[in-house]
Amino acid sequence: MTAAEKRATIALASIMSMRMLGLFMIFPVFVLYARDLPNVTPLLVGLAIGIYGLTQGILQIPFGMLSDRIGRKPIIYIGLLIFAIGSIVAALSTSITGIIIGRALQGCGAIASTVLALTADITREEHRTKAMAILGITIGMSFVLALIIGPIINRWIGVPGIFWLTALFALAGIVVLYSAIPQTLTSSHRDTTPALTQFKRVLQDSQLLRLDIGIFILHLFLTSMFVVLPIALVEGKVEVDHHWQIYVSVLIAAIVAMVPLIIYAEKYRHIKQVFVGAIGLLVLSQIGLSYLYHSITGIVIMLFLFFTAFNLLEATLPSLISKLAPTESKGTAMGVYSSSQFFGAFLGGIGGGWLYQHYSIGAVFAFCTLLAVIWFILAATMQSPTHLSSHLLKVGKMDKEQANHLTQCLMKVPGVAEVVIILEEEVAYMKVDRKILDIEALDGCTEICANILI
Repeated sequence: MTAAEKRATIALASIMSMRMLGLFMIFPVFVLYARDLPNVTPLLVGLAIGIYGLTQGILQIPFGMLSDRIGRKPIIYIGLLIFAIGSIVAALSTSITGIIIGRALQGCGAIASTVLALTADITREEHRTKAMAILGITIGMSFVLALIIGPIINRWIGVPGIFWLTALFALAGIVVLYSAIPQTLTSSHRDTTPALTQFKRVLQDSQLLRLDIGIFILHLFLTSMFVVLPIALVEGKVEVDHHWQIYVSVLIAAIVAMVPLIIYAEKYRHIKQVFVGAIGLLVLSQIGLSYLYHSITGIVIMLFLFFTAFNLLEATLPSLISKLAPTESKGTAMGVYSSSQFFGAFLGGIGGGWLYQHYSIGAVFAFCTLLAVIWFILAATMQSPTHLSSHLLKVGKMDKEQANHLTQCLMKVPGVAEVVIILEEEVAYMKVDRKILDIEALDGCTEICANILI
């Protein structure tokens, strides 16, 4: 990657990181703060936690498509400004209704798909996967950091202060976008941008739908758990100021446990076995929490299992989407996947709140156990994914006959499993097995292509 590509990628990663911190820092502390608000109920608390998922799930694909027309940076400016306004509304609110409105506005700043598309715009095809990996790692680490520092910052400035800090993060993101991201030509990328013509194909793919259901359930677990987990810790005689210590120890241990499993899955090509095993860990964690939420030791052990599985699944699910999605439908598949994630967060909030309001903390975890078992069955019966990676090749302008000739050449290269050339993008999207890919033969095809064009 060039210095300009690195700088722009890191800048975009920082924007997403600040936004993620703002969204998730309230998770470990909000339910305890909200108990003192007037006319509050557990259902409303759950709605406040999860409502961002509804608005974000509805708007992220339309915002991404609109950015194709009016540009990436204007949409990101608008999204960050809406996010900041929502944070300010929540900070100034003294009622649960006001906070719900603020959180809904935060979700309306749905810029995730647009940031991915802009990342594709500013990086060359051969470095795009690396840039996306940087964004993914940054987002994942931001989530972990948010759960750890949320309780710490809450001690100093409280929940309204966290919302004010979130607004400042959004405004800082606007400054970063203006100063560090160059103005680029907007172009369509099938690997990052949804295409209307591909939605039917993606939604009819039973293997992709299993993964969409999976990310829906996973984020439903996350939001429903934080409707009741802080209360369980308080009832277990853990002071609010010490909750962060539990999150730090559990999350660090979970990350340490997850890394070898990820390496094992990719290196030895046992991704399905590790994936299904992680869902099995989820089942165990939810069963354990439903019985042991009165015990601090039980909560810590079950949270370790949960976050080990959660981090593992967060890392493997996008990889599985990439492996299973048709080459020309990858961007659309990722869009549907992301929307499923956000809708899961929304329903987890209101579902967890409703179950706690009408039943008990244990009922929330029991319901999650049932969903985890359903997911386990769906995952165990899915097809084993092919061990293929995405590979992009700049091909230049050509007509259909030249594209067909290049496609035939590329398909003969050892390690190439699928080729789709999008003429208007001047790019060949391929799926390859990197262990046997013949780079010299691939380069030979590009040289032939260059001679044809001349």
